[in-house]
Amino acid sequence: MHAQRLLPLACATVLTALGSVLAPAAHADTRHVVHPGESIQAAVDAAAPGDIVDVLPGTYPGSVTIATDGVTIRGRGERTVITPGEVDAANVCAAAGHGICVTGTEEDPVSEVRIQSLTVTGFGKTGVMGSGTEHMVVRRVFAHDNGEHGIGQEKSTRAEFTDNTADDNAQAGLFLADTADAMGASIARNHASGNRLGVLIRRGRMLAIEYNELTGNCAGVFIVGDETQPVAGALAIRHNRIDENNKYCEANSRLAYIQGSGIVLTGAQETQVSDNQVRDNRGESPMSGGIVMVPSFAGGPTTNNVISDNVVQRNEPADLANRDAAADNTFTANVCGRSEPAGHC
Repeated sequence: MHAQRLLPLACATVLTALGSVLAPAAHADTRHVVHPGESIQAAVDAAAPGDIVDVLPGTYPGSVTIATDGVTIRGRGERTVITPGEVDAANVCAAAGHGICVTGTEEDPVSEVRIQSLTVTGFGKTGVMGSGTEHMVVRRVFAHDNGEHGIGQEKSTRAEFTDNTADDNAQAGLFLADTADAMGASIARNHASGNRLGVLIRRGRMLAIEYNELTGNCAGVFIVGDETQPVAGALAIRHNRIDENNKYCEANSRLAYIQGSGIVLTGAQETQVSDNQVRDNRGESPMSGGIVMVPSFAGGPTTNNVISDNVVQRNEPADLANRDAAADNTFTANVCGRSEPAGHC
């Protein structure tokens, strides 16, 4: 009887061992090391979900496209530099003028891509650009001297732009667009200076802009809504330092010139602007001032926004400006010197 009881146990042991031999091996995350003179794109193309493309210090000409979930590109900060390379019509990212492209679709987004600790500079359009992505993380990236945006994204959800430096880009340092349901996207702890706009949100909802330092731009934060539905807004703009955004930017076909604007809401609704420090933003544009609300350029109101607990000082022509006569916005507990109309300080 004792021997009979041992037989099932022995069979089970053999079957378990056989199963472990026959079962496919789980993918182990792989590190692909790229040295100067080698191709970042080739390493990305060889990467599987979960892999890290580790780019060593050096200058790497050429745009990079990521279309695989879960890939991380990691450099060495300012010592790993991606610059434009030879024009290649087959490289869609390069043809569009971008540096790094993370590209999916709204129906089939590329998810969990991480780009961190590298520099993108000199591209005709955007340094890092995502389209059709889910939870794209861009961290400790230096994006400067690009012809459009430093770091941008459109038609995507749950972005994280954190601890980046975006300076001297022709349009926005940090840009999100067409994110009607951004599901907790976050722009946090970034530095943006010398851009047309420090942070630009166009047709965006459900995201947070917080703990950023925005200075020396034409405008610090610029929120744009239009006739699209749902209406842009439901944002949280909080705990930012927004000082001396007094660079002059010429007018274009849609906008008057911009200068001396701290936070501008145009066409945005149901947004909370709180606990920011907004100082010394000065100009004579229709959008100049500390925290400014103007009508949407498409004709809709900038309304139902709450402006509270901000320190807004030495901005001209006003610290708080509600320039949308059709709007109903709320101002509470702000520290400021002058408002338009009077009575909000």
